[in-house]
Amino acid sequence: MEQFITFIKSIISIDDYDLKLVLSRCKPKKVPKGKLILKKGQIVNQYFFIVSGGVRFFYELNDQENTTWVTFKNEFFTEISSLNPQKPTRFNIEAIEDTELVVIDKKDMDFLYGHIASWEEFGRKIWEAVSVRMIDQILNFQTLTAEERYLEFMNTPEFLQKVPIKQFAAVLGITPNALSRIRKNIK
Repeated sequence: MEQFITFIKSIISIDDYDLKLVLSRCKPKKVPKGKLILKKGQIVNQYFFIVSGGVRFFYELNDQENTTWVTFKNEFFTEISSLNPQKPTRFNIEAIEDTELVVIDKKDMDFLYGHIASWEEFGRKIWEAVSVRMIDQILNFQTLTAEERYLEFMNTPEFLQKVPIKQFAAVLGITPNALSRIRKNIK
């Protein structure tokens, strides 16, 4: 939990009493590589923090997996389009390597938001940062070439090292062959 505590304190100021209350609502969870954390059709009731490892969001269309988002350690995530309206998710979320998580149930997060002002600030800051990343990804997808999008990911070596080519190509919106050509041209 030390990594999670450090992460929290990097986002907000929180006193020891409130931090203990937050931690009392958290559960550690280990997920082996390839295991689903969430399956399409489920209703999401949890928030997750990645202590180590990584996860990918994907959906299936025409018997093909389409990776839409990949995230690694020190990131908070959930499937928000299922969590808030309590509708079945359209995504699968899978551990792309052995992954350690901190899990907070929705009811516990709602309790913490209602009782700890600094935790509500934490949630706001986390979701604002996620929203900015998603907007950037959408804009990049609409305004940059595939090669330019690839170059954006060059700033994230963990992504380049840990995400298989097929999944990486899907995130870029191109075929694995097109990604191979881009990588060859850049070297």
